[in-house]
Amino acid sequence: MKYLLLVSHGGFAEGLKTSLAMFAGDKMEQVIAVGLREGTEVFAADFKEAISVVTDEDSVIVLADIVGGSPLTTALSVLEERGLLSSAIVLGGMNLPMAITSAVMKDMLDGDDFVQAVLPEAQTALQEFKVASSDDEEADDDDDI
Repeated sequence: MKYLLLVSHGGFAEGLKTSLAMFAGDKMEQVIAVGLREGTEVFAADFKEAISVVTDEDSVIVLADIVGGSPLTTALSVLEERGLLSSAIVLGGMNLPMAITSAVMKDMLDGDDFVQAVLPEAQTALQEFKVASSDDEEADDDDDI
């Protein structure tokens, strides 16, 4: 089985998992979310417990809020202790589009093919949304006269 592991500072990972369930509810048994709240030792213990269902035959995809942050580095240490790091795919800067694509594609693609499917989705989601003001709409209407 392939598990999707969400790690973050605070409750972001758990909140993202809740939102992810709205889009990929049938995949949630393979999604594990753990947030750093009380220090890295507590996080490491929580993470070890959360991934206790993962076996040596399973593989993992790790999505983290910040590359190089304590939740990610601690999670990677735990995965290395368990012998799961060498086959893991690790991505940082997680957002909801990245998590949705990861949950949906994790069983269809491996390695670089998986990464090349997920990262563009995450990057495309980052854009400015411009709201047209009512003045702009009136100016457009005046142009029609």
